[in-house]
Amino acid sequence: MQPIDAATTALVLVDLQNDFLHPQGAYGRAGQTSADIAALPGRLGLLADALRQADGWIVSTHFTLVPGKDGEPFILDHLKKLRPFLAKGDFEPGGWGHALVDELQPADLNVEKVAYSAFYMSRMEFVLRRAGIETLIFGGIVTNGGVASTVRDAHVRDFRTAVLSDGCAAFNAQVHETAIADLGTVSNVMTCAEALAWIEGR
Repeated sequence: MQPIDAATTALVLVDLQNDFLHPQGAYGRAGQTSADIAALPGRLGLLADALRQADGWIVSTHFTLVPGKDGEPFILDHLKKLRPFLAKGDFEPGGWGHALVDELQPADLNVEKVAYSAFYMSRMEFVLRRAGIETLIFGGIVTNGGVASTVRDAHVRDFRTAVLSDGCAAFNAQVHETAIADLGTVSNVMTCAEALAWIEGR
């Protein structure tokens, strides 16, 4: 890896939202929990702080269920089948559940997403280009879904990318490991400790 320019680098926190991680969030209330996912804020916090101190960027993506005029969210059919517990108010823009978890606040840029990739029908590329960001370091959930899709879309847009092997997680450890191996074909893969050393120039 070439030396990093923190001013043009962002840590992309993929969907680390209260509705996914907090016990009182949509997934927690439904019993959809994972120890690996719950551990991510603690692992990513030091890295986020180091990048902030180096004048880098923190970008937070937010899975979003857009409410219709009756307040009921627009939920795609495949998601209804996968997560039938999702209901009115979950992942609603501006709501507590939609927000980045407190441990990783604040983010410099926030991007709503309505599909796996944060680039799909969003302002993601616009804000990254305007901010002069060229390198994206990815952490978040889920490795085989939102993370993988966003990393691949960043790759085809010529961003330099790195994926944190221990800064991402899925609800199944084997699925996570397979996704990380697959992402190694389009991105650098490193641990949080290696990324911290990279940012600090060690």
